[in-house]
Amino acid sequence: MATQMSLTLVSTPPPTDTESIPLEEFAQKAYLDYSMYVILDRALPHIADGLKPVQRRIIYAMSELGLSAAAKYKKSARTVGDVIGKFHPHGDTAAYEAMVLMAQPFSFRYPIIDGQGNWGSTDDPKSFAAMRYTECRFTPYAQVLLEEVSQGTVDWVPNFDGTLSEPQRLPAQLPNILLNGASGIAVGMATDIPPHNIHEVADACIRLLTNSRTTIEQLCESIKAPDFPTGAEIVNSKSEILDIYKTGLGVVRQRAVWTDEKNAIVFHAMPHQVSGAKIMEQIATQMLEKKLPMITDLRDEGDESSPVRLVIELRSNRVNRDSLMSHLFATTDLEKSYRVNLNLIGLDGKPKVHNLKQLLLDWITFRKDTILRRLKSRLEFINKRLHILDGLFIVFLNIDEVIHIIRYEDDPKSELMNRFDLSTRQVEAVLEIRLRQLAKLEEIKIREEQFALRAERDQLEEIINSEAKLKGLTIEEIKIAAEKYGDSRRSPVREQEAARAFSADQHIASDPITVVLSKGGWVRSAKGHDLDLESLNYREGDGYLAHTIGRMNGHLIFLDSNGKIYTLPAHNLPSARSFGEPLTKMLSPAADSRFISLLLGDEKTHCLLVSGDGNGFICKLTDAITKNRSGKSVLSVRKDVEAHQLERVDDPGNCLVAVVTNSARLLIYPVEDLPLQTKGHGVRLINIPKTARESGEQVAFVKAFSTKQTLKIHSGQRYIRLKRAERERYLGERTLRGTMLPKGYRKVHKVEIE
Repeated sequence: MATQMSLTLVSTPPPTDTESIPLEEFAQKAYLDYSMYVILDRALPHIADGLKPVQRRIIYAMSELGLSAAAKYKKSARTVGDVIGKFHPHGDTAAYEAMVLMAQPFSFRYPIIDGQGNWGSTDDPKSFAAMRYTECRFTPYAQVLLEEVSQGTVDWVPNFDGTLSEPQRLPAQLPNILLNGASGIAVGMATDIPPHNIHEVADACIRLLTNSRTTIEQLCESIKAPDFPTGAEIVNSKSEILDIYKTGLGVVRQRAVWTDEKNAIVFHAMPHQVSGAKIMEQIATQMLEKKLPMITDLRDEGDESSPVRLVIELRSNRVNRDSLMSHLFATTDLEKSYRVNLNLIGLDGKPKVHNLKQLLLDWITFRKDTILRRLKSRLEFINKRLHILDGLFIVFLNIDEVIHIIRYEDDPKSELMNRFDLSTRQVEAVLEIRLRQLAKLEEIKIREEQFALRAERDQLEEIINSEAKLKGLTIEEIKIAAEKYGDSRRSPVREQEAARAFSADQHIASDPITVVLSKGGWVRSAKGHDLDLESLNYREGDGYLAHTIGRMNGHLIFLDSNGKIYTLPAHNLPSARSFGEPLTKMLSPAADSRFISLLLGDEKTHCLLVSGDGNGFICKLTDAITKNRSGKSVLSVRKDVEAHQLERVDDPGNCLVAVVTNSARLLIYPVEDLPLQTKGHGVRLINIPKTARESGEQVAFVKAFSTKQTLKIHSGQRYIRLKRAERERYLGERTLRGTMLPKGYRKVHKVEIE
């Protein structure tokens, strides 16, 4: 018979010693505990010594190993082992990386660790060797943090397992929080404190100690700006820097330092934490994308004597250096911005964003308290020593009786205390005296030591009881430390305009170019200004109409018979080796119009627009530019009249206009007599009476030329040159009739400028 079994599930009641809390409450508390740990014990520095816990523990562990600036180097692995084994129970990699950072002169303004071996480079700070290969010891600057540790200035706390003690803070003699700065990301907050110069910060501290009402503006007379380890320039304005120090928040911009050497730009200093290799990569990328045609080569010539020497070869001397550098600053790490967030743990143990004055005042409070603790510790030692010396002096006065008590009494300690009214400490000191110390000379030494200690005690008590003397001592010690460890500023402060990247047309090279327009409206171009126009070939039935010279990156405009202006990029035109291309392929003119003139210029160029009925005006070239393929109406013409001419005017203040009619009348007057307009009819360029107009007289040629140039008028194979003296008879006001040309030149075929 089969046996039937059944299972019964019994719920076990929870143990009575457990506590049940809601998950939401537990998660909230756990997260807040973790957040506070990260903020206070990992990511943010303390105002006292400017160090994070891992940095403080590394420094203290090295001091325990005796690695002073004068000691022999010791393997980094030994230090890291002591740090993680005794004080910082975390990974060795994290401890070693924190140690490397304090040893890199390009990372810390005042390195605390003197490293031997490969500790990384500016191009790759993470390229440091493993800790088993490198060695370390302290730099002299480390004494700023360690010199007073053993003088009763710090609170000692148990290490993580309670077997050892470690200092809660280090007694910094200078505000290391500003000198080396700090950066870190906590939970919900971060810190970014830039480094500063010792002399400047010390001077600001002395100002505040002298007058606590010193303003931030006055403090900024001492502290000009942050001072980074590299020599690149800080380009913020004074108002921007002042605002940073007033709020504790902002951005500092640093630019590479460069010089112009022949056909090259040479960089001598890079911004903080910027790699020259990365800069070369960024510039090379733009060169491959043809955004920097003015640069022909890029190389790094850095060596031991000149660690930073980055060379950019330029195409020619005509390259605008300032414009190019502005573009590179805007598009590469040659200019870098550094966030400033003076967030740190204050004297109250709470994180807070400080302004400059609050930060320095809090540190001064800490420093005065540290000095006071040192003085009181020393005073306590002196009092104890004097107490012992008083007992010893009594012994020397009664030496025979003391020897007798020690030799024959069963309890000499009690007997001495009762006989000479000595304390326990005094008796213990007496009993520890060696026989050779009973000489007469020792009595003299005791008297001398008592005298010196009493004098020192009086001095210490005077300082401790006087706020003014305590301030004076603080100022004196800050001056001594600044003089001992300070150096000159490395990052010059020079206010500069904001960097701007090139616009699309600024990427184009500024090579000289000649543009030719044919009668049929075909256009082409050739490099240089020495193009042989007579050697050009044209399509059958076509021929030369006009040409213009300028730069490839200039503005190219065309005028059609309806008075419309069209714009094309000069660098995209077909080569002069071919017939070119029709403008109708690139533009959309009206069917009843034809192109009659062209001009190539820059932002400073003006143009003279002339209609067939002899009207005209001056227009800025930039006002005539348009992106519309159908053109822009600039010169207004009547239905029975066409646009006549487009003339270049480079300097309106020193230019003349020569107007020649088909009846051989010439009038010359200043360009300034013509109105400056953006569009319209303009004014009459020369007075042609109604009867003369009815008989067919009209404007034939118009030329704008400099007062230093010569006007050349052709009549068949003959021509005349009108220099300054010869053109006096043709000068007049715009409203005049003009003067007849000499006989033999009254059939004008061409007018040129020399």
